[in-house]
Amino acid sequence: MPHYKIILTDDHVLVRKGLKRIIQEDPELLVVDKAGDGLELLEILEKSTPDMVIIDINMPRLGGLQTSKFVKELYPEVKVLVITMNKSKELLSQVMKNGADGYLLKEDEYETFHLAIKAIRDGKTFISPLIFG
Repeated sequence: MPHYKIILTDDHVLVRKGLKRIIQEDPELLVVDKAGDGLELLEILEKSTPDMVIIDINMPRLGGLQTSKFVKELYPEVKVLVITMNKSKELLSQVMKNGADGYLLKEDEYETFHLAIKAIRDGKTFISPLIFG
């Protein structure tokens, strides 16, 4: 089975490295690139199209809310998982209206991170269970 290709987008190097390590626990997943903000991600997407992008909501230059919208408009086949510390239902609503496939909190367990990727890979929408309870 071919690898499911993922690009990580977060302005914090340690977060990107941590997410990459978690992703590497699944041999079917492969981190193919990383970006420090939304503009960098869009530049990468001009050259390479992954299966999924994981986007932090708060980043300099171009934040995750706008980035997720641009990704879905320009590359509708690419799945988008937004990660954030923000439990706001209003932000969740905006992110989902922009076409994101998932919304995960940074305080979720790493097992939940794997569940989110799998659900989205299987064509489902995933929202952190911590949002509603």
